[in-house]
Amino acid sequence: MPSCARSRPRARVRARLRGSLAAGTADAFSDIDVEWVVPDGRVPACTRDVRTVLEHVRPVAAVRTSPDFFRSRERRLLFVRFSGVPLFWRPDLELREASAAAEPGSGDPAGHAREGEWSRPASALANALGAVKAVARGRVDDANGLLERGFARIGEPDAATGRWVDDVTRLARAAVDREPDLAAPAEETVAPAAVELGG
Repeated sequence: MPSCARSRPRARVRARLRGSLAAGTADAFSDIDVEWVVPDGRVPACTRDVRTVLEHVRPVAAVRTSPDFFRSRERRLLFVRFSGVPLFWRPDLELREASAAAEPGSGDPAGHAREGEWSRPASALANALGAVKAVARGRVDDANGLLERGFARIGEPDAATGRWVDDVTRLARAAVDREPDLAAPAEETVAPAAVELGG
């Protein structure tokens, strides 16, 4: 049994859908937004256990923690990649303790990740995927911003051009150049870009 559940067996733990899936407005590109509320003081332990818990759903390829709440003791935002599931359907898991505010705001600056505690290339690759979604939804300004921030995040001297498949491909490859372990998700990002954006 995961330690976050074992330590407080009678404490209430609950999970629910959020975002577009909960509202009934999801499309083919929507993330799976889930809120997981745990007993006070159990966020660090449950963060450690989350992969074990999710493996009961299906094999997990990766779990990445948002830098915004990386050190927070009351909430975390986790980006999950399941094996064999399209990247568009990434679960975004908001983990928070019961007494924490439901809406996080900007968070406590002391809870933010320090340099080296989070992966800039992985974050840039997530921007590349976000740009694919934005273009497919007709939100070209959003796509442009995502790409520009992605290039800047990893110090790549490049920019969005509006040739979307090329832009996404260059950002994905730049991320892999800096972190070779991202090769597989990068390919999974570039392939649907060509399909969805007509490249």
